Amino acid sequence: MKKLPIGIQTFRTIREDNYLYVDKTGVALDLVEDGTYYFLSRPRRFGKSLFVSTLQALFEGHKELFTGLAAYNRWDWNIQYPVIKMSFAGVARNVADMKQDIYNILRSNQKRLGVTCERTEDIGGCFQELIEKSFEKYKHKVVILVDEYDKLILDNLDQVEMAREAREILKDLYATIKDSDEFIKFAFLTGVSKFAKVSIFSGLNNLKDITLDKRYSTICGYTQTDLETVFADHLNNADMARVGEWYNGYNFLGEPVYNPFDILLFIDNDFEFRNYWFATGTPTFLVKLIQKHNYFLPQLADLWVNSSLIDSFDIENIKLEPILFQAGYLSIREIREKKRGGYEYLLAVPNKEVQLSFNDILIDFLTDQVTTKGRYQDQLYTIFENGDIESLGETLSSLFASIPYNNYVNNTISSYEGYFASVIYAYLASLGLDITAEDVTSKGRIDLTIKLADNIYILEFKVDGNGNALQQIKEKNYQQKYLADGKSIFLTGIDFSSDEKNISKFEWEQVK
Repeated sequence: MKKLPIGIQTFRTIREDNYLYVDKTGVALDLVEDGTYYFLSRPRRFGKSLFVSTLQALFEGHKELFTGLAAYNRWDWNIQYPVIKMSFAGVARNVADMKQDIYNILRSNQKRLGVTCERTEDIGGCFQELIEKSFEKYKHKVVILVDEYDKLILDNLDQVEMAREAREILKDLYATIKDSDEFIKFAFLTGVSKFAKVSIFSGLNNLKDITLDKRYSTICGYTQTDLETVFADHLNNADMARVGEWYNGYNFLGEPVYNPFDILLFIDNDFEFRNYWFATGTPTFLVKLIQKHNYFLPQLADLWVNSSLIDSFDIENIKLEPILFQAGYLSIREIREKKRGGYEYLLAVPNKEVQLSFNDILIDFLTDQVTTKGRYQDQLYTIFENGDIESLGETLSSLFASIPYNNYVNNTISSYEGYFASVIYAYLASLGLDITAEDVTSKGRIDLTIKLADNIYILEFKVDGNGNALQQIKEKNYQQKYLADGKSIFLTGIDFSSDEKNISKFEWEQVK
């Protein structure tokens, strides 16, 4: 069997050293034939860098690397184009380091292409010289490939002024592409986030955004067919249903895809189901954003949003939903056309890995129970697995009682009513249970519904005597929605006291 390309993002290395490769060269040619300027947003570790490397090898005319691939008989190998490749890999936390990173990238391209820029202290000017002199030397138009175009900004979102500085520096750089149109054959920019064009691309308004173009939905990532064919030998005897449950589900308005990083490490670790992708980067900025805006976490489980909300954002108007989508923590589950025109999307957690891991991080943030959360997770899982609803109130009371007092004092999120429900939701979601938040019925919305093989749990929350939680369930007849399922239904009312920071009343009834 061919070797697994774990951590390898260079097309030449994969091909020359006989690593396994999922052929993306056909879609690369489709891009070249269909247009000139492209932008693609995909989550981290999703194969963007390898695709950029593939484009570079294609335009540089390395025919020997494409034997047996879709591009081999479709490409004119007699032309070798000069390629300017820019990849922002390091971490720059101040203006001097940001500019130095760009100067280093420009110098590297000058050396590889054999040209020299005279305007060495002018980022935009040097870039323009590099483009024009490469065109003059090679007598062919220039190809520009930018990987992680947004990294200088993303690394500084926690210090807004530096993020703004990064934006202005990149503006100067990317504006050069539009100004050099007559010298450019093809341009492809990719990264994690999609910032508003007016803020980062300035006059570069001719970029074709293929992020949610269904024709290119599988441009990065592995499809189910890829797993069943290219990976057939490697995945022999694997539980493919569980593989899909854990790692599939990233949807960009076309065929859903798997994260390549997950699949490669899953195979390499003898089919152990773990959070391979999520463990490579803790979304600290997302957690800070949740804290700042006091987001009600259950609402992020199944969220209908307008296309404009996930389309892009700017530094001065950062919202959680587009970041969660672009970073891969939410994905598109459903799309529907609105009667008045336009579309809206249902965002949901893509798979079990993200559900378990992201909520695990949120538990730490909400409760500061890093060392004890495992015990409570085990207890809660056993309670629901055995239908031991009587023990639920005791376990939850103990859980809230063990949240450090300083966590309430120093954390503004604990002062709003949704805090208690958010804690319970994060714990239950981290167990991989089938949960529906804000569950719609004909009589209203159930706060939380948990569906298991034999039992259904309907949970309603109230704070500071604002009604009787169990009584509301019965008055609204929430259980009617599930009576036909033939399962035992547990109606569970949980009242909280914000003064006591704990449960003030826990009641339940079973409906056969």
